[in-house]
Amino acid sequence: MSLASLKRQGRELGTLGGLLALGLLLTALTPHFLTVSNLLNVMEQTSINAVIAVGMTFVILSGGIDLSVGSLVALSGVVMASALHAGAPIPVALLAGLLTGAFCGLVNGSLVTLGRLPPFIATLGMMSVARGAALLFTDGRPVSGFDASFRSLATGRVLLVPVPVLITLAVYAVAHLVLTRTRFGRYVYAIGGNEEASRLSGVPVRFHKTMVYALSGLVSGLAAAVLTARLNSAQPIAGMMYELDAIAATVIGGTSLLGGQGRVSGTLIGALIMGVLRNGLNLLGISSFLQQVVIGLVIVGAVLFDSLLKTGERR
Repeated sequence: MSLASLKRQGRELGTLGGLLALGLLLTALTPHFLTVSNLLNVMEQTSINAVIAVGMTFVILSGGIDLSVGSLVALSGVVMASALHAGAPIPVALLAGLLTGAFCGLVNGSLVTLGRLPPFIATLGMMSVARGAALLFTDGRPVSGFDASFRSLATGRVLLVPVPVLITLAVYAVAHLVLTRTRFGRYVYAIGGNEEASRLSGVPVRFHKTMVYALSGLVSGLAAAVLTARLNSAQPIAGMMYELDAIAATVIGGTSLLGGQGRVSGTLIGALIMGVLRNGLNLLGISSFLQQVVIGLVIVGAVLFDSLLKTGERR
């Protein structure tokens, strides 16, 4: 096993250790944390951010960023909900929401690769366009009231495990296989590590970078389905700040903002850290304003730690 691989595993084990330490601390501070119902609640609440963070991990691994995921959740959700209200079968409505997210992601990728726009600018523009489209599509009103069969996406359980948790685990299993066992995954790492060298090596960089953003949009559509089923409502203002939570989960999980380094298993741990932290602060009665301060400090600390590690590696 190479030294670089050992360092990556050490970083991931350190993140997992941080999650366990946080859990032990909250267990000591409040008796309500370490209960089956609360832990299932944490995993269920984390599922939406965790699913979005999978797409964000692919994007950041390729050396990009996607600021539009929160708005895509809103747009995909209202399209899906409107299709259900129009009498479309559940699979058709789900497909409409997923395709909406994937199409917007495809536009993002095309703007980056063909339009040569910086990812920050391209996805910032899509963030505004998608949010405005969701508001126009619904005239600013939520679309609510769905059949129990659709709501089971969020309320159902299999062997006492919430369906959103099972969906999240399935998404991560597929993402792990894609990154570690397919040519597409190898190319994502290569592009993020050195895009010019990848191009000279014959990698179709434009195609793969575009597909990365389409994938991010697709999983945003999936997250929209779970969120809509959970709230029994699709709101055009849904998904506010989801992009920051997804970026935070990805970075805390060890994915480098410079691209080329990271794993989806680390992203899952990062999403759980975010979920456990929020849940613990709620149980302790910490105000929502202070929670934002704490979470912001955690994000800055994670990025600073990553920067210090890379500085140490270069010496």
